[in-house]
Amino acid sequence: MIKLIGAIFILISTTWAGFELARHLSERPRQLRQLKSALQSLEAEIMYGHTPLHEASRRLAAQLSRPLSWLFESFGNRLATTETTVKEAWDESLREVWKLTALKQGEFEIMSQFGETLGRHDRVSQQKQIQLTLNHLEREEAEARDKQSKYEKMMKSLGFLSGLLLIIVMI
Repeated sequence: MIKLIGAIFILISTTWAGFELARHLSERPRQLRQLKSALQSLEAEIMYGHTPLHEASRRLAAQLSRPLSWLFESFGNRLATTETTVKEAWDESLREVWKLTALKQGEFEIMSQFGETLGRHDRVSQQKQIQLTLNHLEREEAEARDKQSKYEKMMKSLGFLSGLLLIIVMI
């Protein structure tokens, strides 16, 4: 009886681990889509609304879901409350929130480069920088979707099958 309970516990825990890994793979493309949408909204705020950067960031934070909303919320708060440059506020916010996202180092580099140009140019040049960033994120999203389609089902199956293997070895 104890062996059966132990076997069920092992199977449930390894299956859960496989599903968590698969969820992480599906979370990355979703967050990339949200990030692209946020940048498009930021572009609209800059180009047509003539909204200050800290206010636009706070509006974006209200529209996004966690953890990306924390990025724009932190950025807007840093701009409004501290004496810092836009680049420093962006980098600090990016580093603070990045570990909570499912995004990879490539996206971090893209967003860090975007932060270097943020607020330094006129509206037209800023629009071009946003479009360039969106193009890079589009490429990253395609890669993330490709990985998701290749590995998501495998991760789920691997979790379950590794549990079965452990049970068989232990018996």
